[in-house]
Amino acid sequence: MTETTKRIIAGIVMTTGVALIALLQYAGVPAVRWVAVIIALGMIVEMGLAIKRAKSELLSKNYNYIVFPLFFAWLVIVLLSAYAVGVRPWIMLLLLMIICGADIGGWFFGKLFGNDKMWEKISPNKTWAGQIAGIICGTLASILYGLLGTDTFLPQLLWIGISISLLSQYGDLTASWIKRRLGLKDFGNIIPGHGGFLDRFDGWIYALPLIWLVMM
Repeated sequence: MTETTKRIIAGIVMTTGVALIALLQYAGVPAVRWVAVIIALGMIVEMGLAIKRAKSELLSKNYNYIVFPLFFAWLVIVLLSAYAVGVRPWIMLLLLMIICGADIGGWFFGKLFGNDKMWEKISPNKTWAGQIAGIICGTLASILYGLLGTDTFLPQLLWIGISISLLSQYGDLTASWIKRRLGLKDFGNIIPGHGGFLDRFDGWIYALPLIWLVMM
């Protein structure tokens, strides 16, 4: 089975999972909140396991003994953010749409026009074209969310889309930077073709805490 086939199958399974979560939420079960918490917990566990299986000499190299604990602590903030933001499922849905739009747009157009690398040493597949396209696609997803919900263009969703799209991409870059320091390709393999929770949901790293801060 090719990597592309794995990604497609995993994507279908995750889409089905999202539909099931939406049905449970509609039935009065706070599924969005608890699934978000479980994912954030999975991110923390993966980081701990990644540190455990990293080569011992890497743990004290280039200030990693400071970087890794700080990143681990930040993931705890992401967990608290997931719990707080999850109480408003419509915000989590908006976040999901924006990050998915930015991720898909960045990947597709990055592949199509991917000659202008951003930080090749950190993430060899990230390009400036992909970042710009990701911001545009994520912002369009945010505007579409407003149109589907209210049939009205909401200007604030334009700025929300731009901000979350940008933050999600820098969350991705941060996760890639941590992986390089750990000497790993992926944090895990729980999602075939996508890696682990941290690989798939790295867009949450900065976006979720920001939304939590705004909600306070």
